[in-house]
Amino acid sequence: MTVLVLLRHGESAWNAQNLFAGWADVALSERGRQQARRAGALLAARGFLPDVVHTSVQRRAIVTADLALAACGRPWVAVRRSWRLNSNHYGALQGQSKAEVRAAVGEEQFMAWRRGFRVRPPLGEPDDDPRYAALPPVARPRGESLHDVTERLLPYWHDAIIPDLYWYNCVLVVSHGNTLRALIKHLEGVGDDASAGLEVPNAVPVCYQFTAGRARRLM
Repeated sequence: MTVLVLLRHGESAWNAQNLFAGWADVALSERGRQQARRAGALLAARGFLPDVVHTSVQRRAIVTADLALAACGRPWVAVRRSWRLNSNHYGALQGQSKAEVRAAVGEEQFMAWRRGFRVRPPLGEPDDDPRYAALPPVARPRGESLHDVTERLLPYWHDAIIPDLYWYNCVLVVSHGNTLRALIKHLEGVGDDASAGLEVPNAVPVCYQFTAGRARRLM
């Protein structure tokens, strides 16, 4: 049996302040670090010991993976990183207070930006960050819907993660809330409208049994 474990990063400093983060490289809060350690301990208790790990290139996912691996006694396993596992890009909303944005634009528009499958937030500027220097300009988002996230995530899923699922017993993917929502939508065949109801809490493992190219949720 091959197990696929999806893990959202622990609480970030901006999660704690209720700010839009997106591609901003925000650190974990102390609570987030504790959550990451607990997630690793839970994986060990369930016998789900990662053989390989995939993360985004954002600090909150990288540190969550490191802490979880240390907690389950697997700090030595191979780790692969890709910008395709990054959080959704929140465009001009990044760094803004969610409460203030909700008050300014109303609940309907606020939820459309946060949960609408094809609704992009107001566009911002491309990220001027050395980790994306090799990306062509067209690949640098200025704001993404869940559909956009799905489009850039799935090539990595097919080309990098699925091959590992055929090779290893346990594959851990540490990413971000909306990115994992997009992957869960794909794995479980959730409809576009129903995807708004998918929730991925911080640092709570979502585990699947992966056999013959199909995924069945375990927890």
